[in-house]
Formats: sequence, structure tokens, C-alpha cells
Amino acid sequence: MPHVTQLLDAAATGDRRAAADLLPLVYDELRKLAAAQLADEKPGATLQATALVHEAYLRLVGPSDAVRWDNRGHFFAAAAEAMRRILVDAARRKRRTKHGGDRGRVELGDVPAPPPNLRDDLLALDAALTRLAAEDPQAARLVELRHFAGLSVPDAARVLGVSPRTADRVWAFARAWLHRELVAAES
Repeated sequence: MPHVTQLLDAAATGDRRAAADLLPLVYDELRKLAAAQLADEKPGATLQATALVHEAYLRLVGPSDAVRWDNRGHFFAAAAEAMRRILVDAARRKRRTKHGGDRGRVELGDVPAPPPNLRDDLLALDAALTRLAAEDPQAARLVELRHFAGLSVPDAARVLGVSPRTADRVWAFARAWLHRELVAAES
């Protein structure tokens, strides 16, 4: 298709209009290529085919050395290479300690819903948590872990470095304390 090849040549020289006209013509094929590249990725990967297509396209027609493609096939080969490099860069980034590479993924199964009385007014809850933190910092931290992070009592106990039984007692105290404060705030 000579029209695509002409647009490829114009886009390679920095013609923004040609780059804009090119995308609709090659998008479906690039999307299929991206889906094939992502088929081997682990489930739950954060990079989606659409994002991969857009990133690769920007690398291909963005401001760089003037690359000229011989034909449509050459362009798609370059697109496949760009997608591979993007995926490799993403994999390397995920492996870095800075990005959690030393940690395993944990599925959160059944996250307990927060008590209904804590869902109503976030601002009142925040004010009450601030007061609770002044009185009992451990109880306030436990509420944060349970309510905002969705941790179970045993998981929150591990984070706090206390026994699950102690966490149960603190959780019961914190719920009662917050309930009293929130009811008083409504009055």
C-alpha cells in the first residue's frame, strides 16, 4: 500500500500531520501485534495492549533520528522491536528493588468490609482517628490498617507486631471508641 509507505516516510522526517494520518491506518495491525506480544506476559500485568501500542508508536514517529522505513513490513518489524524493548524495560523496572522487585505478589482474597458506621462520613472519621491517635496510637494504626488498607485482624497484628488476640482486643476497643465519637459528632 503506497499511501502508508508515503506517510511513513513523511512521519520519519518529522511531519506531524503525516504521523497523525498514519495512526488510524496502522492502529489495528499494531494492536494485534501488541496483543501477540502481551500473550506471553503473566496474568495481572499492568501494561495493556493499548498503552503498548501508543508507547511504541511514539517511539517510532516521535522526535528522534530521521528513520526511514523501506516499506510497510519494515515499519511493523520496527514496531515489534519497539514493543519488545518496552516490555523488557518494564520487566527490568519491576525487578528492581526500588519498584518492589524483591517482594512477591499476594492476593487479597476476602477483604473484610469496614463497619457500616465508619463508611458514612470520611471527614468525621478522620477527625475521630486523629483524636484516637492522641489517646491510643496503636488503636488508631490498627483502624487505618483494617479500614483503609483492608487487612484482616491477623494481618494487621503482624504489621503491628502484636498477637492476633491483642489485635482483636484493640480492634474491639477502637470500634467502640470510634462509634461513640461518631455518634456524639452527629448529635
